[in-house]
Amino acid sequence: MANILEQEIKFLPGIGEKRGNLLTKELNISTFRDMLYTFPFKYIDRSKVYAISEIEPTTAYIQLRGKITEARIEGNGPGKRLVCTLRDSSGSIDLVFFQGIKWISEKVTKHKGDDFIVFGKPTEFNGRRNIVHPEMDPVSESSRDSIPNTMVGVYSSTDKLRNSGISIKVFSKFQHTLLEKVLPQIKETLPDNIIRRYNLCPLKYALTNIHFPKDMVSLSHAQHRLKFEELFYLQLSLLKQKNIRMAAECGQIFKKVGTAFNYCYSHLNFELTGAQKKVIKEIRSDMASGKGMNRLLQGDVGSGKTLVAFLSALLAVDNGAQACIMAPTEVLAIQHYKNFIKLMEGSNVNIALLTGSTKKKERVSIDTGLREGSIDILVGTHAVIEDNVVFKNLGFVVIDEQHRFGVDQRARLRFKSGIAPHVLVMTATPIPRTLAMTLYGDLDVSVIDELPPGRKPIQTLALKESQRYKLYEFIKKEINQGHQAFIVYPLIKESETMDYKNLEEGYLNITENFPAPEYITAVVHGQQKNENKQYDMELFAKGRAHILVATSVIEVGVDVPNASVMVIESAERFGLSQLHQLRGRVGRGAEKSYCILMTGYKLSKESKRRIELMCATNDGFELAEEDLKMRGPGDLDGTRQSGLAIDLKISNIAKDSLILNTARNAAEEILAQDPLLEKQESMIFKRELQLLKETTPIEIDYSKIS
Repeated sequence: MANILEQEIKFLPGIGEKRGNLLTKELNISTFRDMLYTFPFKYIDRSKVYAISEIEPTTAYIQLRGKITEARIEGNGPGKRLVCTLRDSSGSIDLVFFQGIKWISEKVTKHKGDDFIVFGKPTEFNGRRNIVHPEMDPVSESSRDSIPNTMVGVYSSTDKLRNSGISIKVFSKFQHTLLEKVLPQIKETLPDNIIRRYNLCPLKYALTNIHFPKDMVSLSHAQHRLKFEELFYLQLSLLKQKNIRMAAECGQIFKKVGTAFNYCYSHLNFELTGAQKKVIKEIRSDMASGKGMNRLLQGDVGSGKTLVAFLSALLAVDNGAQACIMAPTEVLAIQHYKNFIKLMEGSNVNIALLTGSTKKKERVSIDTGLREGSIDILVGTHAVIEDNVVFKNLGFVVIDEQHRFGVDQRARLRFKSGIAPHVLVMTATPIPRTLAMTLYGDLDVSVIDELPPGRKPIQTLALKESQRYKLYEFIKKEINQGHQAFIVYPLIKESETMDYKNLEEGYLNITENFPAPEYITAVVHGQQKNENKQYDMELFAKGRAHILVATSVIEVGVDVPNASVMVIESAERFGLSQLHQLRGRVGRGAEKSYCILMTGYKLSKESKRRIELMCATNDGFELAEEDLKMRGPGDLDGTRQSGLAIDLKISNIAKDSLILNTARNAAEEILAQDPLLEKQESMIFKRELQLLKETTPIEIDYSKIS
């Protein structure tokens, strides 16, 4: 018999073709399974009845009881509406209906004088409170409702669904019908020993009480069970993929530490930090193991990740292989290239640069050098993954700021050689351990958690518009001391819907307050031609411009040790992670540096919290934890792009870290006994993972991608 959960949603009684298409389009609900695993995002206690006088426009969904004292038609044509006045002993409120006017009018007339139970979300219009399209039933009929629970789940919805009559009540009835139909055929998805060991409720109980909880205790048990299962299979999937990769994928063996590595190491004019040395040791161990390295390197802004990556690339060169280092922007690729050339000046290591701006004649020369093996290290942007870029023996790949590259792009780079190269992916966006475990569960993770000696903490201040004069005086003082300043804007052109400071207006303002020739101002943004962008960036990088006015294009861009001031305009427009990245553009030298956050006067609670956190700490990992709690994982990194194996339906990585750790431990124990899930007792896991694969639209085998 076919699995009942795979039936199309239109076949559920009460839905049909038209509603089915709407549910698919609006909520991506195509099958019974999709509907069953669409969970409420909050619950309302229907046992409480509010007095009308208690209502505020900000109040969430409420339940009222009273009499309909008046019903009138207002307006004509499309704006026609039925307005009913509900009154209790404390006051009155309008109930407004734009649809179903005839049917509701008949109901009101039929039950004239009766008490009504009304349920909905209050709003305010022209100074008067109202509820638009509430549920409204006479007390005599409301007790006949087929869903008796006092706790009612609220599901995600859209205007189109609500306008088509699919209210909270109707959606709940769909779920009730669905549960009655499918519950007898629901199979357990976890073995008895795991259910007992982790004190989980049965799946049928969980699915019933997640939609229609008897009470808070039942709801809590249901949520815990479903969160555990979701996170358990996510971890089992990732860890099994890692086992498959480790078993199947051979890596080139790089045991030698030769002249290239030693040349660079001996010519450094500073000592590596303990954290850098530790990570190089981990990478060396991977490269010598005979298995393909697949490692994520995390490190805060300015922690020295790029040098670790370059030294690791030189290990590949010492062992007769080529290396490729891919940067997210042309500016950063050029910067890396120049730094590497400087480090290896006088050595025999041949380093080339390939970007979208590389001239055709130069490209031909680079292509030949890569095929013949005379180019040891290629530094570049997306251009390095083009089909005509072929290596003789690519042994090591670095992908910098990996979240800026799509999965397909990363895969193409990985398969540019016969034996898959060792891969190191890097990010300067600190990722909390719980998120790293989920997004990168099949990678080994290294962390550089200390800054190079001599780095001074960046002082961060928040200023309002009224303090701008003080800001400009401070910038002039810093410039007069031989330093430079970044000024970053969130927008390029003025927006009709936003009053945030924009770059064009800002540039004019800066050039008026910092007039030439005493002050030189450069400008960089994403809509410039590459040559113009490069010219202005170089002007600033070489110290010939005092101020760089830019958009957040410089977030992972230029490294200017002489810059001591970072001004972020309309700082409330940026997320914590981005603010921290921008702040990291200063503090590169030995001088005291400052980050100044310019904000408007009216800040949301979340914006205010972000600004306070930025002023309180320089710790990127602490900020990342807070960012995760405030915004959720999807905003930090697109989950599909980052390699998240399944869409999370109920778990929250920030809030459910304890369940995540427990689920990961359970998955690790199972795979320690049966790494590829081949034993008979692992069939239940294999079945569920296969189902996940079928119901999650993943086009690529993520185990092969960094």
